[in-house]
Amino acid sequence: MGSVIRLRRGAGGPPGYDNDPWWLRQEHRAATMAGQLRVLGKERKVPGSGTMWRAAVPAEQRRLITSTIDSAEEQLLQLRGVQTGPTAEVAQRLLRGLGHSAGLIENAWKRTAVAAVNGGVPLEEVARRVDLPVEVLRKMLTADMQEDDR
Repeated sequence: MGSVIRLRRGAGGPPGYDNDPWWLRQEHRAATMAGQLRVLGKERKVPGSGTMWRAAVPAEQRRLITSTIDSAEEQLLQLRGVQTGPTAEVAQRLLRGLGHSAGLIENAWKRTAVAAVNGGVPLEEVARRVDLPVEVLRKMLTADMQEDDR
């Protein structure tokens, strides 16, 4: 594997590099147990649940969040091409596109907030991050969860 990677990225490396066919750059090496424990320790020290995103958020929910963000990004990129024509038409297309993108982004942050709360992040911390009062966020998330159940 080391020689294949070396061939793809070209010559060069530390002294003795050519003599060791298995030498890999640090970023290509598997994480050591000590490294994984350091990451876990750092996660526990920061505000939040102390659990890793992949462990706390189901794959289906992660996929939905990622898909929603990707859709919003795609919508915003498409708006670059609609800036020709009469002012009123361009403004209408831009507003319609921005409104749709804003809805997708709102959906993504709400799903992420639900995932964070379900993962153990205190609601107060999530509210602070999204710049909303705790009660307003609680009502929004409760309403969204009831809609998702239907």
